[in-house]
Amino acid sequence: MKGSSVLDHMRAICLALPETRETLTWGQPHFRVGEKIFAGCGEEKGRVVIGFKLDMDHADAVIQDPRFWRAPYVGHKGWVSMDANAVDDWDEVRPLVLESYRLIAPRRTVAKLDGGAAPAAPKAPKKKAPKAPRKTAKTTAKKTARKAAKTSRGRRS
Repeated sequence: MKGSSVLDHMRAICLALPETRETLTWGQPHFRVGEKIFAGCGEEKGRVVIGFKLDMDHADAVIQDPRFWRAPYVGHKGWVSMDANAVDDWDEVRPLVLESYRLIAPRRTVAKLDGGAAPAAPKAPKKKAPKAPRKTAKTTAKKTARKAAKTSRGRRS
């Protein structure tokens, strides 16, 4: 893909993944799996950038490289931006985008990527038997009054 644009490279990487599509969000191209964004391409402060989500520890490590920085607004959740002009090898970007996809995509969709069946849904926890209704002050007062009436009837003077 020599001579291809940044967007062409991102499309080739992102749209090869299961159940993905490109959308125009906030005026810039983003890539979604289902309804959730997992990567984007656009401009930040006059430079072309790509963005994706990483595991927090990985994001903390990768931003030590000057080509990367925390993405505006969502960097605290693991999103990073990368200077697209600093990409020498798009095969270096592919695993970063794939990590983002795996973090965002539903498990059944990730299973398609891995070539296997979707994992079985976790069993729902057994429901507990309903608790007996709580006694209110009104109910307790009625019972006390009945007991008092019974005992006063049985007494002899």
